[in-house]
Amino acid sequence: MIENVRLCRPAIIAFFLIAWAVLFCSVSLAESAKTLIRNASLILTMDSSVGAGDLGIVENADILIEKDKIAAVGKHLRSTGARVVDATGMIVMPGFVDVHNHLWQSLIRGCGTDQDLMGWLDACVLPLFDPQITVSRSEAYAGVRLSTLDLIDTGVTTTVEWSHAFTPEFVRGELQALTESGLRFVFAYFGRDDPAVIAHIRLVKQTLIDPNPKASFQVASHPAEASRDDVKAMAKLAKELGVKHHVHLLENIEDRDENMFDVLAESGALGPDLLGAHAIHLTDEEIGILAAQEVRVLHNPISNMRLASGVIRLPELKQAGVQVGLGLDGGTNDTSDMFNNMRAAVGLQRARTLRPDVYPTVSDALRMATVDGAKLLDMSDRVGSLTPGKQADLIILDPEKFNFAPRGDWVSQIVFNGQPRNVEWVFVGGQVLKNNGKILGVNPAKVIEAAQNAANRIQDALEP
Repeated sequence: MIENVRLCRPAIIAFFLIAWAVLFCSVSLAESAKTLIRNASLILTMDSSVGAGDLGIVENADILIEKDKIAAVGKHLRSTGARVVDATGMIVMPGFVDVHNHLWQSLIRGCGTDQDLMGWLDACVLPLFDPQITVSRSEAYAGVRLSTLDLIDTGVTTTVEWSHAFTPEFVRGELQALTESGLRFVFAYFGRDDPAVIAHIRLVKQTLIDPNPKASFQVASHPAEASRDDVKAMAKLAKELGVKHHVHLLENIEDRDENMFDVLAESGALGPDLLGAHAIHLTDEEIGILAAQEVRVLHNPISNMRLASGVIRLPELKQAGVQVGLGLDGGTNDTSDMFNNMRAAVGLQRARTLRPDVYPTVSDALRMATVDGAKLLDMSDRVGSLTPGKQADLIILDPEKFNFAPRGDWVSQIVFNGQPRNVEWVFVGGQVLKNNGKILGVNPAKVIEAAQNAANRIQDALEP
């Protein structure tokens, strides 16, 4: 297998050069002029040094973008030769940061809807590790490309793809789709204690991630009794590469039998570079461990409801000082709607505690979906807030839609009324991905057709 990894190196490098050339050209064209977003009625900068309160609110103001960065936020800004976007009556805020996802799983939407997590995995995911029916490179590309359009539509500008990495070809298909999307992304490679797999992880990071300014890398594993060696290998590799280690943690009640914390401790994985997705069935002692070790938690509320996994103890995590961000979690979220995700994050805790003032509040949810997610990923120096000098990753919302109007408390309405239809513009690094409600540079019908063909083949293969 090591020889196969070596033989595919020229192909990987060739793919990278072609994909990067396409991306470079599109970014260069998008960044060739300044952009002035003028007369926004409300700007949520998420930076208290720029605007008022913990959301950094600025009213009736402008934003100037120069190349890929935010140059200024203020009133009556001027810039000769800038493209002007009229944001009169609109809301501007940072793009959403999706901290945990499985984008290829658009291909299994509708699968296992009457199952809990374990039943869903058995029916919809685990069979795909069989080499006879696994997802091909072109199918991985089709599923991820469809999901990237879904993300852009809802205003997500940064996503984390936790890749099951069924094969090296599967990984290449995913990365091709992510690179072409224009999104900022983190690729979390699910690895094993296998020299060939570890060699491929190093190669992917070196050739397909490190040269791309919009891409970052993580390693991934699943702590369980049967995978102690794999977790140990990935914890060691994460330290070697200087990246985060991304795991699924106590998602289902049955995970309590896997001694996950013991596996992580034995592997030396506990620490500020560990990301734990879900973290639902935690004891008080385990919450204390997460806080003491500065482990970050990735909350996926709609997925957790869909799979009957339970309700996370968010107020207790907050009180302990654990950092939390919001994730969409692939096929079990069924749609990439961050507005719905924020609503669920707020609503679940109110239903659980019978209190309307419990964490997260509306402001908390907005921060979890933006600046807190960026901080959790160690990306807050680049994204998550509309701070001058940071990357121009932002969205413009139109509140004059049937689902949003009339105007009351716009901040609360973003969480309780917002839908993807309200996202009119999406910028990533100054590049426009959505313009006046239309996603640019892609034929949606062709993307859907390719995903449907892939899904049909997978559905046939999964049938008993």
